[in-house]
Amino acid sequence: MLKKILIVVGVIGVAAFVAKKVKDANDERALWHEATTAPDLR
Repeated sequence: MLKKILIVVGVIGVAAFVAKKVKDANDERALWHEATTAPDLR
């Protein structure tokens, strides 16, 4: 039983780590897009 709990906790931990990396990459890409596009001065 303890082994199953540890496996589930490990899978959840890995999923959280991957989700954080994806979010960070998206945030970084959005920041670069904002920084490198010309301002809309209409």
